[in-house]
Amino acid sequence: MRASRLLSILLLLQTRGRMTAQELADNLEVSVRTIYRDVESLHASGVPLYGDAGPAGGYQLLDGYRTRLTGLTTSEAESLFLAGLPGPAADLGLGGVVAAAQLKLMAALPAPLRDRAGRLQERFHLDAPGWYHDPDPTPHLAAVADAVWNQNRLRVRYRRWTAPQEVTRTIEPYGVVLKGGRWYVVARSSKHIRTYRVSQIQRLTTLDEHFDRPDDFVLAEHWQSYLDEFEARLRAGEAVVRFSPSAVERLPDMMSQATVRAVAAGTRQESGWVEAVIPMESVGHAAGLLLRFGAEVEVLGPPELRNRMAETAVALARLYSTSDG
Repeated sequence: MRASRLLSILLLLQTRGRMTAQELADNLEVSVRTIYRDVESLHASGVPLYGDAGPAGGYQLLDGYRTRLTGLTTSEAESLFLAGLPGPAADLGLGGVVAAAQLKLMAALPAPLRDRAGRLQERFHLDAPGWYHDPDPTPHLAAVADAVWNQNRLRVRYRRWTAPQEVTRTIEPYGVVLKGGRWYVVARSSKHIRTYRVSQIQRLTTLDEHFDRPDDFVLAEHWQSYLDEFEARLRAGEAVVRFSPSAVERLPDMMSQATVRAVAAGTRQESGWVEAVIPMESVGHAAGLLLRFGAEVEVLGPPELRNRMAETAVALARLYSTSDG
């Protein structure tokens, strides 16, 4: 375990340059004291590693030094063939690049690892999109990704859900994210960082204007913050709902994870139905989601949601009435 950590320290410094003891500790999930001991061991073994004190200090390898410890374990070699999704790579225009990289990696592996990696590809397939959604048409995705990489501003004609539905924006794209089979671009527009669904971009022009990406912007951290805020908006209200056993089984495919967790913590009744308090964004939004379950759910509150469900049921009964009158 310690030998693996020492190698990880070398590879981190080799790829990232100067790093503080705290940064190394955070990356390797150990204490700063452990990093100090590891650095001393690397010094003793002759690794040209030096450190500077002060606010701008940190550890750094001597210029030009590169470790030759490039061996892969069996598990590491296997995992590399699960790291890239061929579908998303093709969407980004990188399908051929990924295939070529995997071919080169396969050729470089020793025969036993090559056989195991080949069997892994034959036995595991990663499919990102959800069951009930067709893939988003994203004709502008490659251009968006290229602008992200080259830090070029974009002028887009974007279709949104609120009026006015079509707007023109000049954006600075910071990164792209694949979530549930749908592509999003995180970009600055005016003074705000916003998230745009790539399939809703109607027209796109790449501008001959370069922008500087903030050094402190971390895409993964920003996206997690965005998801947290999104879930908080979904919890703006609450509803008390009874779910049949059949509805409970279908929940993971039809409702948010927040709702699934709420129902899992609900009260199971003798009939097998589960009563739970679930998050609700709005009456209209909740009614639309719950009506998909038909008579397998019963809304107990709030009254306005229960009334909306009842009004819709009456309207459906009238629509499907078999009477001729």
